Parts: sequence; structure tokens; C-alpha cells
Amino acid sequence: MTSAMTSATTSAMTAQSEIAGKTPIVLLGSTASGKSGIAMELARESARVPGGGQEIEIISADSMCVYQQMDIGTAKPTTEDQAEVPHWCLDLIDPAEEYTVSRYQQDVAAALENIQSRGAQPLIVGGTGLYIRAIVDAIQMPGQFPEVRASLEDEGDTATLYTQLCDRDPLAAKRMEPTNRRRIVRALEVTLGSGRRFSSYGEGLDTYGHTAFRQIGLRLPRPLLDERIEQRFAHQLELGLVDEAWELHTRPEGLSRTARQALAYKELFAHFRGEFSLEEAIELAKARTRRFSRRQERWFRRDPRICWIDIDIDQDPIEALPAVRAELGNVWRRELEELDRCSKVARCVR
Repeated sequence: MTSAMTSATTSAMTAQSEIAGKTPIVLLGSTASGKSGIAMELARESARVPGGGQEIEIISADSMCVYQQMDIGTAKPTTEDQAEVPHWCLDLIDPAEEYTVSRYQQDVAAALENIQSRGAQPLIVGGTGLYIRAIVDAIQMPGQFPEVRASLEDEGDTATLYTQLCDRDPLAAKRMEPTNRRRIVRALEVTLGSGRRFSSYGEGLDTYGHTAFRQIGLRLPRPLLDERIEQRFAHQLELGLVDEAWELHTRPEGLSRTARQALAYKELFAHFRGEFSLEEAIELAKARTRRFSRRQERWFRRDPRICWIDIDIDQDPIEALPAVRAELGNVWRRELEELDRCSKVARCVR
């Protein structure tokens, strides 16, 4: 047990094994914000709590980590980390397959049931905003219409598709980048295929009601986040990112639309096609990742239910561990208080 852990928090973590249905915790933030490192340390600490057992198990909320063979570029937890702490929703499908938000909801529901049935604490960790909202608010997701999609894919000009979306569903168009072809095609597919605006399925995206989940967010100054993105790319290149991308690029089975759009891979694929030099592809990937992190910030900032932990410009995100730990302790103490209250009511009834 680390010396930084307070006795109150230790007591809360020990007592949590007595709680039948633990509050699912979400640890979220922009890419490269240090979420995974903090989650791993929390899980390690929970295993050292008196009473034994691996209390915290991690559920990934990263839309690209569901793909097998995409490890370095997605910053997927290492095999060592996965052996040390149970992880869920990683390596679920082949990169040639499509994966939907609806399927993610099903996979997380199964993971939560498994984890909580054994008295462990689920910790959802990631930065894919729609995945997190879909779980936290059980948002209804629209179906798929392959024939409509195929027709839309025949239109090569993304700008034309975006104009069509603006006409048919202005709210959906406002919520996405005009160059994000994948999302534009999906919105049109649903709007045309179902006869119902794509944005109408996301009514919950504009409302933030009660939820059983507790969300904790890491918020870094942009200069620090940009620096960490730079450092992460350097590390990924050392680990063999270019070779991993080449293996994916040349696989006979090909890649799904979503997998092809993954940051870093997408730019390296363009390099392999001769569109950019390696240096240009890497710099483009960094720039796009920085822009992506800004979009993540804007997405999460709209949710007033998130408990934010701010990290200073001169801090390493791991230094936020005591603050995250304290918030978890608060959640567990509230659960214990509610359990105690219910027990007193039951005794009075008897």
C-alpha cells in the first residue's frame, strides 16, 4: 500500500467488498492525458487492500482498442498490464470487421455483469466520448442500412455528402466536422434509411440526467497535452509503429472503414501509398491528434456531471492519483452510508 493513501480511503476500499452493487466509475479525458497510468495504479492499489483479491477491473472505452493487431498506434495496454490487471473490451474483433456503438453497449453490459457478480469494482477508462455517453446514459442507437450506405459510398465527394446532411439534418451536421466522411455517411445512412433524423436518436446527447455512473475527468493545459502527444508519438515509433502499420496495410483481408481511419495508421497508410514522406506523415498524424484532443475536450466539457481534476502545466498526470483516489473514496463512502441507511430502515420495519 502506498504511503499516500489515506486511512479513510483505505477503509472505504476495504469495505467496498461488502457492497452488492458498486457504482461503476468512469475515468475519462483527452488522448495522452494519463488515464491509463492512473487506472493501472488504482487497480494495483486495490489488489493490496486487506482482504486480498483483484478489486478493480478495467473496461476500455476506446473505439480503436477493440481491434486486434492494432496495439502500438492505439496505445493499447501492454500484455504485461493486461496480465497484471483484468482488462475488458480489448481485441474484440479483426480489423476487417465493423464495430458499432450498439455492440459496444452489449459488450460493456456483459463485462459489468461479470465484474460486479464477483464483487469487483468496474473502472471504465477511455476518451471515446460517444462510447462513454452510450454507456452512462444508455442511449438508444440507430440501426444499420447497408444498401443505403453502399449508395452513399458511391459519392466520392465528401463535401457533397455534407451539404446533403446539412439539408436533411442540420443539427447532426453541426455536431461533426465537414471532412469526417465516416460520420457524415453514417448520419445520412440513418436519416435516409430510417426516415428519422440521425440527431433525433441522440436526444440524450443534449440532456444530462441522473446516471448510476460516476465520471471523473482529467483536464490538462493544452501545452502540456501537446507535449505529451509529441512524447507518445516518439515512444510509439521506437516500439515499431511504422512496421505495425505496414503489416496492417498489406494484410490480405484488408481493413474496415473505421480501422482505416485510426489516427497515426491513416497517415502512415498514405505514406505507404506514396502520398507523403515518412516525416510528413508523422507530423500530419501529430497535428491531427492535437486537433482530435481539442474535440474530445469540447465533447466532455458539455457534461456538467463530470468531476474534473485539473493538472498543472508542470505536473505529471500521475500526480493526480491522490485526487482521483480521494474521489473514489467519496463514492464508496456514500455507498456505505446508503447501505447503512437501508439497513436501519429494514431493522425499523422488522
